[in-house]
Amino acid sequence: MPASTREAVRVAVLADSDTRWKWGALTARRITTATAEPTGFVLRGRATPTERQLAETGVSTTTPREVTGAEFLRAVRDAEARGEGFDVVVLALVGGTVRAVLQGLADLGLERRPVIVTGYVGVVYEKLTDGLLLRHGADVVLANSRHDAERFRAVYEGVGAGADSVVEAALPFLGGALHSPEAGRDTLVFAAQPSVPATRTERAYVLRRLIGHARLHPGREVLLKLRSKPGEHTTHLEEFPFQKLVRELDPPPNFRLVYGHMGEVLDRTDLLVTVSSTAALEALHRRIPTAILTDLGVREALGNHHFVGSGLLASFDRLDKGLAPTPDETWLARQGVASDSPYEAAFDTARDRVAGLLALPALPPITPYYTAETAPGYLPGILARHRLDVTAPEPRESGLRRVVREAARGAYRHGVQRVAPVIRRLGEL
Repeated sequence: MPASTREAVRVAVLADSDTRWKWGALTARRITTATAEPTGFVLRGRATPTERQLAETGVSTTTPREVTGAEFLRAVRDAEARGEGFDVVVLALVGGTVRAVLQGLADLGLERRPVIVTGYVGVVYEKLTDGLLLRHGADVVLANSRHDAERFRAVYEGVGAGADSVVEAALPFLGGALHSPEAGRDTLVFAAQPSVPATRTERAYVLRRLIGHARLHPGREVLLKLRSKPGEHTTHLEEFPFQKLVRELDPPPNFRLVYGHMGEVLDRTDLLVTVSSTAALEALHRRIPTAILTDLGVREALGNHHFVGSGLLASFDRLDKGLAPTPDETWLARQGVASDSPYEAAFDTARDRVAGLLALPALPPITPYYTAETAPGYLPGILARHRLDVTAPEPRESGLRRVVREAARGAYRHGVQRVAPVIRRLGEL
């Protein structure tokens, strides 16, 4: 039965990290008419977020269920068997996992499969072609700006794949009050990233310059906004947490580490500084002065090359002297931020596309670009890595299993943040 003949639209979101859960849950609300909260699933793996991280996203009062890929597919299958099948599934995942889940959904052979939506959680600055081709086969591939939509279509058309699935929208978590300076308030916020910059030397450099800036400007509050606490993981691995590096320094009282919802931190921000965090787009949308650091170069590996032409590139030396960059309005418009059009209107096309698909008597088969014919030396490895066999016996959950899983996860994080750096240093002797 087409969802358009029912009042309620049932939506599921599968995410693999805290930031992708935030993107997926908000996207589900923006592009569907569903009134109930989406049914949330978090993929068990390296970046599985903690309850604290999920709560900090602020997108739902209900904690998503932690599952394996096979368990998610069983949930989709069982929901249909109960007559409560999902109408829309939002895949907030890395590209390889999207491709594996697409295969899994196709293999379920549902009487009526859900509309499948995917996209990117922020700035797309690496693995553009590979990531897009792995996502091909979804009914809707959301682009966060006109700039991204043009790039996405060019990739699909360039390999001879259909590009009709690409739909221009916007980041779903933009919004908030426009920047309003307050007398007596002067707050610089640095938006940290787990793996940018990546090396200990570069991260220590950024930290020293932030502390130095705080000393130069004792009347300014300098906040280092962190994504995760030690032992937690996000989308990208963090080998050298700023929380540990700062122990070796002696910051002044106007320098602090902060956590929390980025939107709430931006409420009191007068200058946002980052290397290439998506927080820059959030700040720009609210007309908060923003600077993109050049101290470590303007490089693809850092992602700040995305901001070439933005008017925002600046070094700590210039920030120390009081610079507050002025953004290029043409660049902003192409990025889909600070637009003259109402923000909600950015999702109209995607909402209409999903509604049109839901109204069809039947959805077409899932037809990804990567198949056994187009990528016989690549695709099998991706599918094998995810082991999405719903016919295998479902493992029985137990207290012991949970303890072992958490111990293994903790050992992995310890290895990333403690053992790996030591081994790397020994290799340099």
